[in-house]
Amino acid sequence: MDKALRGRFIGLLGGVVMMSLLGGCVAPGDEEDLDEDGDVAASELQITLSGGEAVLTADDEVTIDVTFTNTSSAPVRLLKWYLGGDKIQERLFEVTRDGEPVAYVGPMVKRGVPGDADYLSLEPGESLTRTVLLSEDYDLTEDGDYEVRYDVGALHEGAVLYTNVGQLRSKSMTMFLEGRWNERILPEETLGKAAGQSNALGYSGACTTSEQSTIASAVAAAQSYANESYNYLNTTTPSATNRYKTWFGAYTSSRWTTAKTHFNAIKNAFANQNVVVDCSCNDSYFAYVYPTAPYKIYVCNAFWSAPLTGTDSKAGTLVHEMSHFNAVAGTDDHAYGHTAAKKLATNTPTKALDNADNHEYFAENTPALP
Repeated sequence: MDKALRGRFIGLLGGVVMMSLLGGCVAPGDEEDLDEDGDVAASELQITLSGGEAVLTADDEVTIDVTFTNTSSAPVRLLKWYLGGDKIQERLFEVTRDGEPVAYVGPMVKRGVPGDADYLSLEPGESLTRTVLLSEDYDLTEDGDYEVRYDVGALHEGAVLYTNVGQLRSKSMTMFLEGRWNERILPEETLGKAAGQSNALGYSGACTTSEQSTIASAVAAAQSYANESYNYLNTTTPSATNRYKTWFGAYTSSRWTTAKTHFNAIKNAFANQNVVVDCSCNDSYFAYVYPTAPYKIYVCNAFWSAPLTGTDSKAGTLVHEMSHFNAVAGTDDHAYGHTAAKKLATNTPTKALDNADNHEYFAENTPALP
């Protein structure tokens, strides 16, 4: 560590010895005790962040304890994938460095509509603490003052965090971090194909011969979906068609252009890039990718039982995941499933255009809409 950085550490330690523990969650608006359906307000589930040092070197892991406390008089059911743990499976935190947003580089997962097994019950007065390793899943490669806040309310408005409300966030905590290497952040020059290299479909994770055959069919169908979607947007007179309104909401020329740009990038990625499909995932969901590491797609258990085409299909899953790559469309996961995606399009068209499931369902077009 150089002298200037060491001096910065000493100065910070003089002012802050430990990171301050953070108070309860702050609900959007925070002005009412009940939501519009009369359910318990988000402020009755308290979220606090704690743990760690105020200053961390590049050799230190960045871990945070997230504690959920049910301060209401009734049990609440929390979606397990929003609780953190040994590995993050969602973008659970808002992280900034010196006031600027920091990229999430963890997995972007395609899930189905949650069932009972996806929830954990928290009784009145009960608390649950999960330790989260932040340094693998966020871009902490540069020195700076970092601010961290648990926040799924702003991101996942279409996917309810627990059965009573869906908007939850904590107050922020701060620390100074020395930048550290992250293997998921690839240099820009490695993102495209090498000069003269032909596109090819590759496999990893010990895909069997049968699985490779299935994947090849799914990739071909995904390419057809992407081509048809782009051609629809490129040749149809821009307007509020039924298909466009259902998945991307109220028509504007700029939003139509955004959708067309996204599908152009998706079809070109399937056609021109070296896509690799990995078969090593044994989790229950469909698939995942790391958005900063194109063009590798990890397929999981639900992928194999899905139909080749149609709603939540193998081909549609690959379109969904391809849209996540920052080098393609950089979409997020604001909502999962037909019902939530349609609601997102109606209520927040800009988020529908940033939601991977909306792109998938537009491409699958099942049932067919003109």
